[in-house]
Amino acid sequence: MNLTGKHYGIILSNIATAILHITLLPDIMFALNGAGYLGLLGAYFLPIPFFQEKHKLVWWAMVGYTVLTIVLWVIMGSKTFVAGTSSAIGYYAKAAEILLLVFLWSDKPKS
Repeated sequence: MNLTGKHYGIILSNIATAILHITLLPDIMFALNGAGYLGLLGAYFLPIPFFQEKHKLVWWAMVGYTVLTIVLWVIMGSKTFVAGTSSAIGYYAKAAEILLLVFLWSDKPKS
């Protein structure tokens, strides 16, 4: 697979989102969410035949996972923005996730 600009955008925004969630340890739910992003990134790009044959399904899984994360933050997350706190990390993560969705949409599989 030849990587293009949109692929690098997917990789960087996905890694940024994962790191932002993992930094919220010891809260295991956030760390697992970050690990989920990394697992989906691997499924999307690594040359594993099973995942490459189901690339469109992996694309939908990554989009759905990202949208679900955003929706759950809207419902349950702290909306107080205080720079340097975990509440600010939520806003940074949402920005990275929206970028991820934009890059994923630009790489939407055909048919």
